[in-house]
Amino acid sequence: MDINFTKALKVVSALLLAQIISACSSNTLPTATLHPSNTEDINSYKYLIGAGDVLNIFVWRNPEVSGSFRVRPDGMITTSLVEDIEVAGKTPTELARSIEGILATYLREPIVTVTVNSFVGPFSEQIRVIGEATQPQAINYTQHMTLLDVMIQVGGLTEFASGNDAVLVRIENGKQKQYDIMIDQLLKNGEINANVDMLPGDIIIIPEAWF
Repeated sequence: MDINFTKALKVVSALLLAQIISACSSNTLPTATLHPSNTEDINSYKYLIGAGDVLNIFVWRNPEVSGSFRVRPDGMITTSLVEDIEVAGKTPTELARSIEGILATYLREPIVTVTVNSFVGPFSEQIRVIGEATQPQAINYTQHMTLLDVMIQVGGLTEFASGNDAVLVRIENGKQKQYDIMIDQLLKNGEINANVDMLPGDIIIIPEAWF
């Protein structure tokens, strides 16, 4: 790739990040709770099924309609009895009860259990890391996940990152809020107080340092 084009692309990316950062009001997040008992929202988290997940559906005493099914991009699955069952956005328990209602048309008092393999989850539940991370990517949220867990998954910061200028964008009550996060203090100085709890749908924006 042309060197001048690469430099221009990095400048444009930095400007876009700056616009996103300036578009939100700044607040301070509470530090991560290291005890297993975290905030009520985190403790109440339940995994939602998403496109790409592999579901194991077991129908008691009916192995012919049991099986493993991959969720299609439209959030549906196809079984031997029903072509289209909407599954995305439901918990495994909710889906089990829904399938029981559908199968009741064909079977007498069906009992269904749903388990999930190859977790992907809905895009709305994933944590996105953009900017000067070593491996910017979307990460599947796990209950009690913290900023440190996320940074380990993305391989830390690049040499050009300004970690203490990073921000976390979160949707709260339908509104976008921004929080300052100190990634340099966490990763380089080992200040555990800079660690914060993550929630599904969080976006971490890491700008480039201006030398």
